[in-house]
Amino acid sequence: MKPWILASIVLLLSGTALSWRYLSASDEGGTNSLVLPKFSTLAAKGQDTFNANCTQCHGVNAIGSDSGPPLVHDIYNPGHHGDAAFYRAAKLGSPQHHWSFGDMPPQPEVNDADMAAIIRFIRELQEANGIFYRQHQM
Repeated sequence: MKPWILASIVLLLSGTALSWRYLSASDEGGTNSLVLPKFSTLAAKGQDTFNANCTQCHGVNAIGSDSGPPLVHDIYNPGHHGDAAFYRAAKLGSPQHHWSFGDMPPQPEVNDADMAAIIRFIRELQEANGIFYRQHQM
């Protein structure tokens, strides 16, 4: 087998495994492969606020649900969806893109201080699970 074919197969399988890891993470039934870090004080506050306002769509620990996408997913790395995108989505809502869950409605009960904490929670969770800034390529 030619080396470039083997390398392509390895990359494809690696990408599939990583995608499956993030898409299949679950708190139910003990199948959770999500790494939970020791959160900073701000992120712990964000986790509480997230649990009170966001879990019904984005799932516990942002792993997604039948109603909304996982935020612990590489599509939401800071190079593709920066912090401002999260602020905008909470304040103004967000039209459907990337996923088939429909539009996200605005979340007027979540203020800017709440969002700062929620974003810190999401970013620390992402980092613990290997999601870091990658420059977005169009």
